[in-house]
Amino acid sequence: MSGWTAADIPDLTGRRAIVTGANSGLGYHTALELARHGASVVLACRSMERGQRAHDRIMSAVPAGEVALAPLDLADLASVRTFAGTQAAAPLDILVNNAGVMALPHRTTADGFEMQFGTNHLGHFALTGLLLPALLAASAPRVVTVTSGFAHAGRLRFDDLQGEKRYRKWGAYAQSKFANLVFAKELARRFPDVLSVAAHPGFAATNLQGAGPKMTGNKLEERVAAAGNVVLAQSAAAGALPSLYAATAPGVQPGACYGPRLAQLRGAPTKVFTAPAASKPEVGRRLWEVSEDLTGVGYEVSAKG
Repeated sequence: MSGWTAADIPDLTGRRAIVTGANSGLGYHTALELARHGASVVLACRSMERGQRAHDRIMSAVPAGEVALAPLDLADLASVRTFAGTQAAAPLDILVNNAGVMALPHRTTADGFEMQFGTNHLGHFALTGLLLPALLAASAPRVVTVTSGFAHAGRLRFDDLQGEKRYRKWGAYAQSKFANLVFAKELARRFPDVLSVAAHPGFAATNLQGAGPKMTGNKLEERVAAAGNVVLAQSAAAGALPSLYAATAPGVQPGACYGPRLAQLRGAPTKVFTAPAASKPEVGRRLWEVSEDLTGVGYEVSAKG
């Protein structure tokens, strides 16, 4: 695994992939490299304008690529259902649950969920469940759920998942990323025919860091985020490598998490340590039950065919 780069991605010809949030940052570079190595890739994007620009950039870089664009708003379960309905007919080899929001002021989704928990976790939980038949129809399906180093500081506040009693933007973000990690591990336990893993980018320069400050008009936080991206962060292309490794490399372990090797901040992808609480089956079971209840999406399919 030492020094693994995008050049080590195997030939993906004949495989179909969906990448959420593929219009920029980690998602864009994940989709680009999957397409470059032969996969048929669906860019699942909330903004069709930004998604079209990403599509055109990828096609310019990979003229022979098979790349499609489809609308998906993870903060709206009706959109998730519509998207899944257009994608569930054909076998799905790779699903990268990448899209996310970070440290926003308190907002709610179309369904009334706290925006970070609703988008980062519940939207992807529903999407994966609705696409499960397509995943199980593939010969060796993988689901990669993108978490964050902030998951180490996260916990599931089951008595206040929506932040109605107390809301702190970074605490809500850490909770959502911890939920991503717990979900990846529980999915691996429940559906061994699907290789479910987590990945995180370390400190990567994307537009997420500045989104929250822009929404609140906090120019100082916005400048600090921009400076951190320039001085400390690795590139978005480097940050996408753990996701790409998890999605394509041989020897990936179910329920594991892959991230940068240097203090989990930067460097080549490797299997990384995660908070022990994320691996507790009782935590996974409880989150799963709550998520099914909130989204109305059940994972009824239990075996291939």
